[in-house]
Amino acid sequence: MDVSTTLSRLGNAASSFLAGKHQLFIDNQFVDAKSGKTFDVFEPSSGQMIAKVAAADAADVDVAVAAARRAFETGPWSKMVPAERGKLMNKLADLIEANADELAQIESLDNGKPVTFARFIDIGGTIDMFRYMAGWATRINGETITPSIPGDWHVYTLREPVGVVGQIVPWNFPLAMASWKLGPALAAGCTAILKPAEQTPLSALRLAQLIQEAGFPPGVINILPGLGETAGAAIAAHPGIDKVAFTGSTEVGKLIVQAASGNLKKVSLELGGKSPVVVFPDVDMARAIPGAANGIFFNSGQVCTAGSRLYAHKKVFDRLVEGVAAEAAKIKVGPGLDPATQIGPLVSQEQLERVTGYIAAGRRDGATVVTGGKRLGDDGYFVQPTILADTNPNMSVVREEIFGPVICAIPFDDDDLDRIAREANATSYGLAASIWTTNLGIAHKMAKRIKAGSVWINTHNMVDPAVPFGGYKQSGWGREMSHNAIDLYTETKSVFASL
Repeated sequence: MDVSTTLSRLGNAASSFLAGKHQLFIDNQFVDAKSGKTFDVFEPSSGQMIAKVAAADAADVDVAVAAARRAFETGPWSKMVPAERGKLMNKLADLIEANADELAQIESLDNGKPVTFARFIDIGGTIDMFRYMAGWATRINGETITPSIPGDWHVYTLREPVGVVGQIVPWNFPLAMASWKLGPALAAGCTAILKPAEQTPLSALRLAQLIQEAGFPPGVINILPGLGETAGAAIAAHPGIDKVAFTGSTEVGKLIVQAASGNLKKVSLELGGKSPVVVFPDVDMARAIPGAANGIFFNSGQVCTAGSRLYAHKKVFDRLVEGVAAEAAKIKVGPGLDPATQIGPLVSQEQLERVTGYIAAGRRDGATVVTGGKRLGDDGYFVQPTILADTNPNMSVVREEIFGPVICAIPFDDDDLDRIAREANATSYGLAASIWTTNLGIAHKMAKRIKAGSVWINTHNMVDPAVPFGGYKQSGWGREMSHNAIDLYTETKSVFASL
């Protein structure tokens, strides 16, 4: 498909934004990178270039950190009362809502996801997150403590912002992930340097325009598009940054930890997953079949919690796999800006090669392709929704995160919940899992046994701003969303007063 066909579906506002200059956002100003370098942005359904974006590197990070430090230490932000911070965050949420259709089109154009999903899930979730976290700005409190030491004492704690934070977000939910990072940081009183993924920088730069319009003081939020090995690495290692938050692959997360060790900055990580979907024989198939299909094929499988390992009891295995295959066959795959599209392309050529490479490896290792298994067309980065059967735990498709619309179906014949849980837990990851059964006793017993940060019962891929999100094992450190996210961006100070 020629990119002009896709661009013709853009509204006037999104077209105007795309045609503009895409610069760094530092100290409330749009500026070129100091090096003058740019990088190309590609539209996933055609594979063609649609924009050039300024490429930040270490020199630009230095400038942004200095601006963020001024804002945190001496600027208006440092003197702003919590209610005023919350008011600015709510104003930003209102501006996002007012421009929601444009933002959804930009997100769909940049990432490839269906525009209808982008409008409801990505943009809607972004609005909800900023509003939820705005409420926390006035609810961050310490506590009084009665110590056991002799004498008269007044002992209390203070919760204070951690300082200047670096935030590196992924390409699968670009704007939503930005809100997950910026929301709690702003509520806590921190200042931020946000680096969007190089594959999907556009919605973050449109967000920067809205941040400017909302009236945030200079330096509070700085947005630096750039490459991971330059801008991302500089943020992770910078001695002037007090905390780094990263969402992305486990491999890159480990590099972030190493880079952050220079000044022992605080680190929070939301990393990969290989989430099991465990289906018991008493399941309601009318819910489980579309639920399992949506759990893996939503967002083209480019979801850290994607239900990529389907464990089903032998009594229902064949029927379940046939049902999920039928669901896959019905899915409309196409350009994200086509309103009829249900699954868009993968985000990039690199991701296309990764996913098709895993499918080929599965075939070589003896897996059977039940449905899908191929690239779609010659243009763009489309892959068929794919089910692999006859897999075993030694295969890379079962062990490793594919991050595409590929599910491995594995039967079990057991009633021992401990054994079932051991198989579901046999992974280096622990981000999420779902349990499908009409027996609530089994559901809650299994929920206790699964080693994952989120366990869903008779559903998959559900999140809410009020509910903590994060992983066990190599799926990350810390919890995002809810009041737990505030903990990531605050320090606790203990005060002893002798009376």
